[in-house]
Amino acid sequence: MKDRKTVKDYIRTIVDFPHEGIMFRDVTTLFADARGFRMCIDQMLHPFAGEEIDKVAGLEARGFIIGGAIAHQLSVGFTPVRKKGKLPGATISQAYQLEYGEAVMEIHDDAIQPGEKVLLVDDLLATGGTAAAGIQLIERLGGEVMGCVFIVDLPELGGRKKLEAMGMDVHVLCEFEGL
Repeated sequence: MKDRKTVKDYIRTIVDFPHEGIMFRDVTTLFADARGFRMCIDQMLHPFAGEEIDKVAGLEARGFIIGGAIAHQLSVGFTPVRKKGKLPGATISQAYQLEYGEAVMEIHDDAIQPGEKVLLVDDLLATGGTAAAGIQLIERLGGEVMGCVFIVDLPELGGRKKLEAMGMDVHVLCEFEGL
């Protein structure tokens, strides 16, 4: 019997990228394989089967790829959560802390309607700062975050605990140790 691949099997690790000591978890190899990508999207949707979801919000940038595919599967709209200055219309902003400094995420001010149920997606959960900013933006617009789903979790960086402390339902497909 042939061994079945898991989502984790499709993800390659690139050593010392973008800096020495970093083990970069590259999901582009997962996206490039039709079976792997389909498995990924199906597994990301599974925890939310039967849930009412009105929109999918994807975090820049790989969250756009995943979020678009999930929104298509659910037949709902997609909302990008982007880095500051990338969206053309009126936006609201949310600052968050990086290891060295601060960054800002934005969303169009009309992207989420009050009461809409939103699924937040991205490829990787590290410290949780970007996801937390996305959650805050959605909630400021009156949306209800139904859950957060990621392909990869780096548990040593504490992002899952941070999001769960915010009351979020967090799902991940696989974990990798280290940075």
